[in-house]
Amino acid sequence: MTASQATDLETRCDQLRALHRPGNPLLLPNAWDVATAKAVVAAGFPVVATTSAGVAAALGYEDHEAAPAAEMLAAAERIARGVDVPVTVDAEGGYGLEPAELVAALRTAGAAGCNLEDTDHRAGGGLRDADQHAQWLAAVRQAASQDGYRLVINARIDVFIGPFLAGAGPGAQQELVGEAVRRANAYLEAGADCVFPIVLWETDALRRFIAEVRGPVNVLRLPKAPSPAELAALGVARVSWGFLLHNGALAHFSEQLAALRQ
Repeated sequence: MTASQATDLETRCDQLRALHRPGNPLLLPNAWDVATAKAVVAAGFPVVATTSAGVAAALGYEDHEAAPAAEMLAAAERIARGVDVPVTVDAEGGYGLEPAELVAALRTAGAAGCNLEDTDHRAGGGLRDADQHAQWLAAVRQAASQDGYRLVINARIDVFIGPFLAGAGPGAQQELVGEAVRRANAYLEAGADCVFPIVLWETDALRRFIAEVRGPVNVLRLPKAPSPAELAALGVARVSWGFLLHNGALAHFSEQLAALRQ
C-alpha cells in the first residue's frame, strides 16, 4: 500500500466513524459484489457495507465461514477498489486468523471498518466466552493501532439469534438483554466503536439495550423491526439490512425466471 493509499484509507476510516450518530443513524444497504456496491453509491448512500451471506453465496459457498478467508477478503478488496466511499466488511468471526493477520488482511483489502461477531463457527457455532472475545477484540484494536490503522470495529452480539430462529414468542428478547448489554459494554471497553445486537427487534428490549449500552448501536432492519425513523427516535446510530437485500434480489430473480418459463 502506497503512502497515498494509506492516507486515503485513514480518511475513509474517519469518515465512517463520524457517521455513527445516535438519533441520526447511518443507513447501510448491504452489497455482495462490485455491481451492487456501485448501485448503493449511485443511490446516494455514503458508505458500502458487505454481507457475508451474500458474498459467500456469490462465490458458491454457504455463510458462517464456509468460504475460504482468502476468497472472502479478495471479494471485499474488489468492492473497496470499485467504489469511492468507505467500505465496511462483514468479516464474520475473523476466519480463525490471529488479530494481526486479520488486521493486515483488512488493511490490504481497503476496509474502513469491519463486523466481527461473537459466534465461534470453528467450534460448532456456539457463542464465544464474552471475556475471551473481548480480549480478542482488544488484540484486534491493538494490532490496528500499532499499524496506524483507524479501523472502525462493529462488534456483533449473537445472543438473540438462537431464540429468534426457534420462533420465540413476544417478550422473549427482554430476558436476554442483560447478557447482551454485558457483552456490548465489554466489547466497547475492549476497543469496538459500535455494537450490533443482531436480530434484536422488539421495541422495549431494544430501548433498554440502547439505554444501558455505553456506545453506538447498530440494528438489523428486519421487516418486523421498528421503522428507520422509529429506530432513530430510540437513539440507534446505524441501521443495516444484512442478508435481506440479497435474499430479496434472488427471490425477484427466481420470479423473473419462472415468468420466462411460462
